[in-house]
Amino acid sequence: MAQTQQSQGSDEDETPESAAQRRARRAQFLRDLNEARELRDRVQPRRARAARMRQQMRMRTFRW
Repeated sequence: MAQTQQSQGSDEDETPESAAQRRARRAQFLRDLNEARELRDRVQPRRARAARMRQQMRMRTFRW
């Protein structure tokens, strides 16, 4: 138990991530996520259409 706490603490100390690195990593993740969604939509068009319809209904019923 003590070893896991020490290793977690040392990981944080060894790699202080700058805001720019975090933003770049997040941007890459979002690009990959979007690509995966597009692939899923191409592979399962019926499910993608149903998801679009649900999203449209959500946006229509949303109040500002």
